[in-house]
Amino acid sequence: MNSMIHLEGARAPACTEAGLPAIHVVDDETSVRTALARLLGSTGKYRVHTHDCADDFLAAYDPDAHGCLVLDIGLPGLDGIGLQDHLRKGGHAVSIVFLSGCADVPMCADAMRHGAVDFLTKPVDESLLFEAVDRALARDRSMRALQAQQAIATERLALLTRREREVLTHVMNGRLNKQIAADIGTAEKTVKVHRARGMEKMCVRSVAELVRLVERARAATE
Repeated sequence: MNSMIHLEGARAPACTEAGLPAIHVVDDETSVRTALARLLGSTGKYRVHTHDCADDFLAAYDPDAHGCLVLDIGLPGLDGIGLQDHLRKGGHAVSIVFLSGCADVPMCADAMRHGAVDFLTKPVDESLLFEAVDRALARDRSMRALQAQQAIATERLALLTRREREVLTHVMNGRLNKQIAADIGTAEKTVKVHRARGMEKMCVRSVAELVRLVERARAATE
């Protein structure tokens, strides 16, 4: 039988290291907060931080640190859904595992619709919690990798001159060099130079690579 999280059965926290992912546990119940911290910390896989309210979490949260949020939905003041919405509107795509004292289907659906990784009811099944946290961390890693790719694409686009950008836009639309030359009113050899320099600055060798890179840059601004 899978065990449930209770304060009496929680193990002592293990030593943590700076390079480990950060798990933020936000719950206004001291016993639950302590038990979750001990359980998650006992694995030695995470750095566990506890908070009794949304404001305390927001004051400590480092958006540049890899990790996730284990969040009680029924917090006083700014509740779990409110905190999720606040983070989302602030541009922080935090991976969240929600906790609730009851199985509230509409609330669960709302949380999942806005990007929650999982919605667990208390007392929390240990195996389900670890599975949810691992999924949340995997999602966070993927999001950070995508953001890094988008940043690179944006930086490379910024290196292009106006003419290089114009030529590459025509290239992505499938236009040939001579067609681009006619479109922008210049010599074909000039188009070839702008095209070569633009492709070099974007660090791509094919039109397909160029399109993928530009799409990443555009996604970063949406």
